[in-house]
Parts: sequence; structure tokens; C-alpha cells
Amino acid sequence: MNTHQQQSEAAIVAGAWDTLFGEAVAWIKSQEGAEQKDPRPFFAQNVVYLLRGQFADAWKTHPLCLECEGDIATVKAWMDSLVEGQRENGYVHLVMGLFLAQSGQSEQSMQSYKEAARLLPQSAYPHYFLAQIHERANHLEMAIKEYREAVRLAPDFVPARTNLGVAYQEQGRLEMAIKEYREVIKLNPDDPVAHANFACVLAEQGKMEPAVQSYKTALKLNPKDAEVHFALAGLYETRGRLDLAEKSYRDGLRANPEFGPAYSALGWLALRKQQFQDAQELFSRALKCNEQDPRAYHGIAEMYAIRGKRQSAMENYSKAMKYYRDPEMRNAIMNQLFQEGQVPD
Repeated sequence: MNTHQQQSEAAIVAGAWDTLFGEAVAWIKSQEGAEQKDPRPFFAQNVVYLLRGQFADAWKTHPLCLECEGDIATVKAWMDSLVEGQRENGYVHLVMGLFLAQSGQSEQSMQSYKEAARLLPQSAYPHYFLAQIHERANHLEMAIKEYREAVRLAPDFVPARTNLGVAYQEQGRLEMAIKEYREVIKLNPDDPVAHANFACVLAEQGKMEPAVQSYKTALKLNPKDAEVHFALAGLYETRGRLDLAEKSYRDGLRANPEFGPAYSALGWLALRKQQFQDAQELFSRALKCNEQDPRAYHGIAEMYAIRGKRQSAMENYSKAMKYYRDPEMRNAIMNQLFQEGQVPD
């Protein structure tokens, strides 16, 4: 056993996450030039990123340790050995839970998180990660219960408060969601995601002007977020400010030229202005980004219908209905076609 492995294991047992990260970095550096790299230090890094809430960094390290079967087997053997030697250590069970959850064994990870929660009664982490498993399984009430416990144990735990707000919002408990988002913004006023989440729930309440201002704040903090530009544009469009909507959709495309929904939205704006050539080009670009974009097919169908090309229109209406997830949109197309005496495939 090398020194870095020993020190990493000692850090896990102690719950010394900064130490673990430093050892992982040194362990990785010691492998420079090696043909076959040990996935364990990358997994150690991944664990610390998750505990710190640095999810983008965790996602980057995931393929280096938990993607191929050989790496998963190596990390599993390491974790099994640690658990075998430290059955009463909550931090070891927590890390085992993170391994199981990320290697496609969500059900098994729940027992590890519960054991970690038993052994670490003051730690918010086991409840937070257990809540994520419940949320993925669509057990929203159980997820909320665990997120609330995580927040009770660590009131300044921003990821737990954020996810609790999202869960409340999914249930339609908007005032509860707003309370959590406000707390997140107090804790981290420069978090663009918090302002965007807050804007979204305000919009759901019909508070359009405050929602616009919150989206603008989010974009000041992160002007490269195409989804937020798109959401702001949607608010402008709802309020009839089509000039501002178009500008925001185009700002979204400047932030991410491959953001297909913005092309579809611009296509519909062009279609309403009877700018058919522009609309056709925009819908085509949307489909290059996502060949299953229902709004693009719907827009193309409308153009064919206007031109009297019924067969081509029906083909595209059918594709739109196939890809729309919203049953109301599918029903709206069906009702429109029935009124016109047509029946889609």
C-alpha cells in the first residue's frame, strides 16, 4: 500500500475532506507518465467535490474513476476493504454510499446513507444524499423529509436548501419554495442559479415584473447561461414585449449557438410576422440542434398549412405530436385538425 493511499484512507476515516483532497491531488501527480492510472485518487477527488457542492467538477472526474467496469471494480474493492475494517465509522459508510450511487447502485446506496446517518447524527450529508436518491425515484415527500433534516442540521447548507426549494416548487408549494430560495440568496447572494430559481417561482405565481428583475440579476452574475436568457425571453413574450423577447432569445444564442429551443422560439416570432423564409431557416437550425424538437415541427407544419401543402403539413403535425411531452399541446393540435376536417396519423 502506497503512502498516498494510506493517508487518503486515514482522511476518509477522520472525515478530513480538505486533507483527502490534498492527498488525492498528490496521488494523481505521482502517476504522471504511468500508462495505467489508478482510479482511486480520482474517486477521492470526486467525493470531495460532491461534499463541497462543486457538481460540475465532480461530473468531470466521474469518467476518470466510475465509467469503465475495471475502474468501478477497483474502487469497489477499495471501498469494500474500508468498510470491512471500519464498520462503525460513519464517514466510510457515507463515501461507500457515494460510490454506490454513482456506479448505478442507487438502491444499495440508501442503506449506506442510512448507516452513515445513524453513526453521524449531527451530519447533514447522509440526509442530503439520501434525499437525492428519493427524488430520482419520484418519492418527493421522502426527499423533502430528508432535505429538511439536512437543513435543520446545517442551516447554511446551500445545496440542500436549493434542492428543498426545487422539491417544494415541483409540488406546487410555491410559498415554501420562495422561503428556501430567499434563504439561499441571503447565504450566497452571488449565486446566479439561486436568482434564476427565485425568478422561476415568481413567474409561476404571476409576479412577472419581480421575476424579470430576478432573471436580470441572474444574467448579470452569469451572462453565459442560455437557459436563463430563454426563460427571460419567454416572460417578455408572455407580456407582449416581442422586441425584448427576440433580443433575449438572440442573447441566449450568443451565449450558446447550439441552444435549439431559442431557434424554435425565434422561428415562431418570424412566422407570426409572416417572415416565412426566416422562419423556415430558424426551424431548420432548431432541428439541427435537436431532431426531436416538437415546436420546430409544429412551426414547419403551420407554414405548410398556410401554403396549402396539406400532406407535408400533416407529416410535420404528426411529428410535433409525437415529440410534444405536454398533453395540452398534443390536444391543441388534434382539436385544430379536427376543426379543419383533418386527422393526423
